[in-house]
Amino acid sequence: MPDRHTAAPYNRIGVIDIGSNSLRLVVFERLGATLMPLLNEKVMCGLGRGIAKTGRLNRDGVELAYGNLQRFVALARALEVDHLTAIATAAVRDARDGEAFAAEIERQCALPVRIVDGAEEARLSAAGVLAGIPEADGIVGDLGGGSVELVRIRGGGHDTDGGGIGEGVSLPLGPLRLAELDDNPRLVLDAVRRGMQGARLLREAAGKPLFLVGGAWRAIARLHMEQARYPLHIIHQYTVPRRSAEAFLEIVAGMSRRSLERITTVNRKRLELLPLAALILHELIQAGQPDRIVFSAYGLREGYAYGLLPPQPDVDPLIAACIGVAVSQSRGRSDGDRLEAWAAPIFPEQPPRARRLHRAACWLSDIAWTEHPDYRAEQAFTRSLRMPIGAVSHQERVFIAQVLHARYGGAPDDPVKAATRPLLDDREAVQARALGLAMRLAYTLCGGALDLLGEVRLARGDKALTLELPPSGSLFQGEAVERRLGALGRALGLATQTVRRRARRPALA
Repeated sequence: MPDRHTAAPYNRIGVIDIGSNSLRLVVFERLGATLMPLLNEKVMCGLGRGIAKTGRLNRDGVELAYGNLQRFVALARALEVDHLTAIATAAVRDARDGEAFAAEIERQCALPVRIVDGAEEARLSAAGVLAGIPEADGIVGDLGGGSVELVRIRGGGHDTDGGGIGEGVSLPLGPLRLAELDDNPRLVLDAVRRGMQGARLLREAAGKPLFLVGGAWRAIARLHMEQARYPLHIIHQYTVPRRSAEAFLEIVAGMSRRSLERITTVNRKRLELLPLAALILHELIQAGQPDRIVFSAYGLREGYAYGLLPPQPDVDPLIAACIGVAVSQSRGRSDGDRLEAWAAPIFPEQPPRARRLHRAACWLSDIAWTEHPDYRAEQAFTRSLRMPIGAVSHQERVFIAQVLHARYGGAPDDPVKAATRPLLDDREAVQARALGLAMRLAYTLCGGALDLLGEVRLARGDKALTLELPPSGSLFQGEAVERRLGALGRALGLATQTVRRRARRPALA
């Protein structure tokens, strides 16, 4: 990997992940200090199918891989990536013909293939999880077709070695390996338990969350969401308590082929491996007794790509992402920090977590300006709720989305909010609406020229909300201002008033 302290400032990064079950190309677009997925394409090849018996890569999978890898490389270059890499994991590193396969790819595509060992695969996956969940403190489990990588992580300031990533271990427990024993459940279970004898770190971090990476486990998350009728279909940071997870995994692990065939929300090639993936996860939970499992959409590819960016330890990934979105989608003079500071007197003594969400929402405050006025509230809500960014929980997504819904004049009882409303408590919902209405007032006052907010001030008292205007001038007066100040006051349960500052007297000569 290039040294990120000296690497060129890449704006587009392409990562080709050659896994045991799938090939995937992701092209990331850099927006300031964050990365956004520009392209994400997957092909299920099953390179590792049969490897436990033959010791070689699956022949059909190899042929499928060659043609699709040529397309991936050509597509990445057509998109003018600044950096392109191919990373091969368990199947290629374990197969007798893995190095020959990698050499043929290099010959066909003029692109070197980096075959990573289990420890490096675990480290990259852990780095990806920390990029998407910076405060994560627990165990990362990355399930591929041929192996499970486990690694201890300590994010959120808990790390003592400067990186937050401990030693990793690779266990030969991928579903493609176990599929050859699938007709004998006893042998499968014995193989899983034998393979887990090297998972000492699970027991050493007992009670800590288990952060899950990998397509098969993401498919399990989708099934659980469907079964629980969960309102937000976003995998990243979807969290399930241990006992709920155990009960659900026992059901999935025991599903018959006929039951699996009725599932329509999971890729057919992934579906047949689902019971084995559920069994592996169930046994990991039994060994580590995590308090909860947390699914991560960030893994090896993100870990590699973020490793190419210059280190910025003081940058909050959520704020960086919101600034990047604002720069690309807002009007010219977007300044979320100025807006957040202007609205701050309404919300005294906010804890750092709340201030962070306020700041994020303020940076996104202008993203729907190009939408039709009748649909701005709805579009702002759905776009912010579903943005492909990390470092934000589901509850935090809903908070930001409700702020922006109010900022664009959405009604409190708008049906678009109904499904996700239970993810916020009443206090958070009131605060989200108040912040959104404060933004709406701010944009009415300044017309989007946020520099003008320096001339008007908000003050909150015990009984009244006061808008303080300059000593003279009509710029900040009008029916629209009074109406939106009144709406903000009602949301806070306060009366409202408008006053003018006294003009400064000239100094005596």
